[in-house]
Amino acid sequence: MSWNGGGELDGERILIALGGNAMTAPDGSAAPDAQAAAIESAMGPVADLVAAGARVALTHGNGPQVGNLLIKNQLAAGVVPPVPLDWCGAQTQATVGVMIMNALERALAARGAGRPVSTVVTRTLVDASDPGFAAPAKPIGRYFPEADARRAMARGEVWRRFGERGWRRVVASPEPLEILDAGAAAALLDAGHVVVAAGGGGVPVARVDGTLRGVEAVVDKDLAAQLLARRLAATVLVIATDVEYAMAGFGTPAARPLRRTTTGELAELAAAGHFAGGSMGPKVEAVRRFVASGGRRAAITSLARLGDAAHGDAGTIIEA
Repeated sequence: MSWNGGGELDGERILIALGGNAMTAPDGSAAPDAQAAAIESAMGPVADLVAAGARVALTHGNGPQVGNLLIKNQLAAGVVPPVPLDWCGAQTQATVGVMIMNALERALAARGAGRPVSTVVTRTLVDASDPGFAAPAKPIGRYFPEADARRAMARGEVWRRFGERGWRRVVASPEPLEILDAGAAAALLDAGHVVVAAGGGGVPVARVDGTLRGVEAVVDKDLAAQLLARRLAATVLVIATDVEYAMAGFGTPAARPLRRTTTGELAELAAAGHFAGGSMGPKVEAVRRFVASGGRRAAITSLARLGDAAHGDAGTIIEA
């Protein structure tokens, strides 16, 4: 049963990181109607927390949305110049942010708990000399035939063949160092707004010759979320995904759900290879860092158990 509120969360600062399942249809469709319906559904549990008195900030994934823009880049390259990846990140932050604002305002009004909801287009600082730039490995966008990949490589992009499925573009995924616009998000949160920030991990920027410039990279949204949570003085971080628990030994006969655990156990399991680098690994590392840096509680769980997880009663829970 989903948690239905209570005084224990009054005034609690909660950062919720929404996974891709909150942004797309169950079959992964990122058509506009499918995105709107998924976000509308996702805002119900968020509105319950706000109605219960929590101060909530949200961040979200943007992989399918950026993927759509990259397809447009590919198909229209001979007509209009392709836009850089940091532009794609900024555009999708604003688009998803507006959809969240509209859906959450409706959900709050239905609960008699109207609040202003604001989106901050957010930059994330990375190191221009991060080793990821020398060896891009993060796949983005869809698979394309070799001929299309070769044309993109002629424009300076890096592509890699992924077996019989075809070619995909690969970019750097550098370590996030700082959420540069977290101050604006904090001011809005202090003023009583529900805040959407650092969508997709934030627009990646680096200091080049003393100034900030966008870079061709993707910042992991969960690692960025724990940085944002710390900057906003959140006491609880909840990473909402499509499973109820992180699993030790996933895919093996010894698989077991992690319910209450510790930062030490998570570090040991990660070092032993229990969490896939492209999926659960960053989520586990994000909650571990958050609690190790002073956060009171962190959780990984399904969107449906969001309220229970914030309350410490569902999902993989790590407490200080």
